[in-house]
Amino acid sequence: MRRLTADPVERAVSRRRVLRIGAGVVGGGALLGGAAGGGMLAGWLPGGVELKKALGLTGTDGTVPDLAPGAVHIEQVRSAARSREVTLVTMLPPGTAASTSLPVCVMLHGRGNDARGMVALGTPQFLAAAVNGGVPPFAVVAVDGGDATYWHQRSPGDGDDPQAMLGEELPGWLQARGLSAPRAAMGISMGGSGSLQYAIGRTQSGHDLDAVALLSPAVFRSWADARPIGGYADEADWQAHEPLLRLDRMRLGALGALGVWCGQEDPFCPAAREVARQARAREARFPDGEHTDGFWRRVLPEAMSLLGHTLAGR
Repeated sequence: MRRLTADPVERAVSRRRVLRIGAGVVGGGALLGGAAGGGMLAGWLPGGVELKKALGLTGTDGTVPDLAPGAVHIEQVRSAARSREVTLVTMLPPGTAASTSLPVCVMLHGRGNDARGMVALGTPQFLAAAVNGGVPPFAVVAVDGGDATYWHQRSPGDGDDPQAMLGEELPGWLQARGLSAPRAAMGISMGGSGSLQYAIGRTQSGHDLDAVALLSPAVFRSWADARPIGGYADEADWQAHEPLLRLDRMRLGALGALGVWCGQEDPFCPAAREVARQARAREARFPDGEHTDGFWRRVLPEAMSLLGHTLAGR
């Protein structure tokens, strides 16, 4: 009986031909219109994600709002938990002074970045734009967590424990500056893993966070996925700290909101979807996008809105 399945050779399309087809779709729009055509490319043309990247169909970059931010304070503090000086950044909404009645969100940076990088990303301006647009005001604080620590202590006794810094030292630093302990966390990439670890730790200490916003969280579904990243000392270290393995230990407070944003062309997208599913995210957005500042700037307004409204109890 003759098989009806096409020969693999007949189905193969060279990259050059694929790009010509894609260019025709995007440029002429005769077969598919605009965004609809871009959305279909990953499904019906060979190449999928790589083709979308080549054709520039991974979404537009967000831009920093063109308006004056509120007060931004950048200073050095001594962290005993990390055995070094770290940068502490405090970002307030325009026209707002530090107050214990102002909710606080701690923002955890990604790999290769630091607290100052959250200012360079445009966080103060995004916070100002959110509040100007009606989002209830809150403060954002950022602190150095290390280049590739994945916000945890890799080896007992190594003198570098970012989670201990967050749990044991950060509240005192904020109190000395007229602010209350964080009620929310926002993490980018590696900081997404750190934010989940922090939320789990807060639950275990009996002080649940009210909101968590994750932007392209760098979490791993298996040791095979995590190993090449170099963020963990060994498999035992990964198993002890990977938040995807213990999301059932995280509980959010009475206000309770988790948001997850990750681009479809981001290699962490499948794991981010798993976080959203397991943790029953209130908002789970997976638009076209890569693991870039441009994507994070695009979704920061949504994250700011979720955080502000949740912290205000709305």
